[in-house]
Amino acid sequence: MEQARVGHPSWDRLFEFAVGQAGLFTTKQAAEAGYSPQLLVHYVRIRRIVRVQRGVYRLVHFPLAEDEEFVTFWLWSEQQGVFSHQTALMMQRLSDVLPSRVDLTLPLSWKKRRLRVPPGVVLHHADLPAADRTWWGSVPMTSTRRTLSDCAASHLSPEFLLQAFHQALHRGRVTRSEIPDVEQALKPYLAPA
Repeated sequence: MEQARVGHPSWDRLFEFAVGQAGLFTTKQAAEAGYSPQLLVHYVRIRRIVRVQRGVYRLVHFPLAEDEEFVTFWLWSEQQGVFSHQTALMMQRLSDVLPSRVDLTLPLSWKKRRLRVPPGVVLHHADLPAADRTWWGSVPMTSTRRTLSDCAASHLSPEFLLQAFHQALHRGRVTRSEIPDVEQALKPYLAPA
């Protein structure tokens, strides 16, 4: 494989980043592959790459991916964000919820940052342990247990939460003992056991 030398960009290295990220890469990753900001502008001009949003680019000839929008937001978060709440519920297909916004949980340390949040993204802050994370294609999302707990805590409509609760139990994704907080939130809507 071609290695990037100082002052010499490596398309292979750039492609390595992009292939696992739905054809997307960041300015920082491009720099690691030897691409200066000026060279990125040139590649945009000659239509070899496109600027998706500030600091995120896409290889033009890379096949479109189902999760491209999510990868874009994940790269915006410097790969620190985890899709959560209603977004993770939708990704896991546990209810009929169709969120109008994308829920992204960032580490608590990000609360102090001044961010230019992409339109349509709602930020949450928590330090998520590895047990609370899983993957959906190229991006991380919260585990089923964490997703249900987050949705209960954020007062998701009982109709959708109840549907997700039953689906998760039926599919064996969680046990009742793992989600007592969700069961408590749904107590008025559950038939006596």
